[in-house]
Amino acid sequence: MVTGATSLSMVRTELFATMADTQQCLEQFLEERDSGVLLQQAVTNLQQIKGILSVIELTGAELLAQEMQTLAMDIPAGADQDRNEQLTAINNALHVLRRYLEQLEANWIEMPELMLPAINKLRCASGQPKLPESFFFSAKLNFQHPEPSAQVVVEDWQQLARRLRQMYQVGLLSVLKEERVAASYELMKRALHRLDGIKHCEQNNFFWVAAAAFESMHDGKLLLKQSRKQLFSRIDREIKLHLANGGHTSPRGLLKDLLYLIALADSKGPLSTQVRTAASLPSLPFTDHMLADEYQRLSGPGTNVLRSLSVAIQEELSSVKDAVDLIERGTASFEQFSVLHVTVAKLEKILAMVGLSTASNALKNHLDKVIHWQAPEDVQVEELYKLADTVIYIEGLVLGLEHGQNVQVAEESEAEVFARHQLMEARIVVTEEAKAGLSLTKRAITAYFESSGDSAHLENIPVVLTNVRGGLQFIDEERAAHLVNACIDYIQNHMINAMDMPIEQALESLADALTSLEYYLEGGSLLNRKEERDVLDLAQESIQALGVQVQQ
Repeated sequence: MVTGATSLSMVRTELFATMADTQQCLEQFLEERDSGVLLQQAVTNLQQIKGILSVIELTGAELLAQEMQTLAMDIPAGADQDRNEQLTAINNALHVLRRYLEQLEANWIEMPELMLPAINKLRCASGQPKLPESFFFSAKLNFQHPEPSAQVVVEDWQQLARRLRQMYQVGLLSVLKEERVAASYELMKRALHRLDGIKHCEQNNFFWVAAAAFESMHDGKLLLKQSRKQLFSRIDREIKLHLANGGHTSPRGLLKDLLYLIALADSKGPLSTQVRTAASLPSLPFTDHMLADEYQRLSGPGTNVLRSLSVAIQEELSSVKDAVDLIERGTASFEQFSVLHVTVAKLEKILAMVGLSTASNALKNHLDKVIHWQAPEDVQVEELYKLADTVIYIEGLVLGLEHGQNVQVAEESEAEVFARHQLMEARIVVTEEAKAGLSLTKRAITAYFESSGDSAHLENIPVVLTNVRGGLQFIDEERAAHLVNACIDYIQNHMINAMDMPIEQALESLADALTSLEYYLEGGSLLNRKEERDVLDLAQESIQALGVQVQQ
């Protein structure tokens, strides 16, 4: 039996007719709330739709129909306004289902993942928990973790794990606020990778996979969705549970969610590559941004609606162009001047409504001027030409409709603006140089370790870090400068001038300090006072773990 997208044509007529009848029943029920017959007919239709989709084995579409049916069965005859949200959710889901099936007819590519947002909206409306992103994803969860080269036995492993959890939480807080996201991913990856390297923290691959997931989030530029923020918060709770009980095992579903992110990003990073190979992760036929764009098209207006909107906007644009032309010739009547402002205002609202915010904002900039145009002498030719340019620009945007900033000017003198700009530029240059110096130091330490303590790799590092310290002092970052100075002392006395190489755990603590300083510089003025203190405290704790005192 032929199933899937290729068999859709055989049932298309019946399926689409049943969906149309269901929408009509629900719309009538909104007007006739006591009609149990209409509601029962909608439920029967949804059951029939689910049955057809089950026969042709369209998994995602079938599950969407099932959720619609479940929600519809929960709505009683005589339902009041409180049920409007549920009725709207079913109607919207029918719209998404129709668009998805239309797309299948055109492309024959099944992507059940596209149904998940609509499924979860229905589940929320019925008070059920959302399905995870990885619901349709299959992965092997029992796979061999290659023994981490950095795995060591630590005498007070819980104290180290608490510090690493704090490092993770610092990054998590920024991610939840959507600030310095890329730098936060690196910090969180570092914390998890270090946890994976502690012998007492064997976690059935969990910390290893979680670190690879953050590498994938960063490299693949995956979207920061609410569901992913919740996933990252769950990781923090898992660290806490492991601290309380060293034998704690993380849920398999959580591991699957992380593996899905790694497969979705297809990162070439070392951790991600290791995990993909060990878990035999499949290559996915879509990207994160492709899914988001496709679902936006599915949930947006249909092709006919968009075409109608495009025609309506073109008509309004033609009216504006005609008025501009008459004004430019000096033959516009008083009525045409009045109509121009009304038309521009109307067009601006339409553009905002259909999501063309750039075009809407461009027109909005002209409204205050157009309202004062009552006669030819009120019009400045330059402003008229700018309006004409905007109309031409919008015409181009409207042609792509189917694919469907705010500048704050401070009241400062020119000299104040110039001075502030110069200071800001200086801070940016110094900060970038400092971050580059810290990054170079971390690479040198890695080379030093891999060469079994060849101090030649560290020869220039004291000079590099001295320059970093001087730059930080120049921009009044005294505490950060003292921390860098402590790193210089340790590298000089315990690595370059020492007979023996420090233990691996000490080198990791030094790298933790440098990573925390990098993160601090990445935050810049975005960090509030408490966040500044937390990040620098983290760096100081890492340095003190080396037995080095930091100047206060």
